[in-house]
Amino acid sequence: MANLQIDVVSAEESIFTGEAKFVTLPGESGELGILPGHTPLISRIRPGSVKIVMADDTEVSIFVAGGILEVQPGTVTVLSDTAIRAEDLDEVKALEAHKKAEAALANAKDKTDIAVVEAELAMLAAQALAARKFRDVSGRRH
Repeated sequence: MANLQIDVVSAEESIFTGEAKFVTLPGESGELGILPGHTPLISRIRPGSVKIVMADDTEVSIFVAGGILEVQPGTVTVLSDTAIRAEDLDEVKALEAHKKAEAALANAKDKTDIAVVEAELAMLAAQALAARKFRDVSGRRH
């Protein structure tokens, strides 16, 4: 079976690069599943988990805070300002940051500030959820 070249890149570093047989991620309009031979595509992605299924059926999970997906023949590229390997996620820190953002929202005055804080709240909620799901699957505690 053919494989895909997968690259997940954050603003700071390359988070994952390698070959896989399947990848799922949160597209702007819903969950996307990409197999070899997928039609070329460019799409925005929502905050959530990118799941990469390797050739040996092991899985790699990465949290992204949104970004851009590009699918070309044989290649999938995910560009995100923030991307964190699932094992590096910390649910407690995400929830603490969420509380601080809620306080900032209560003090926000103009529409631009409110929109920025609401986007941050959505990203932090997705990050905490991804950390919780990974912890439940792997049995790890943070």
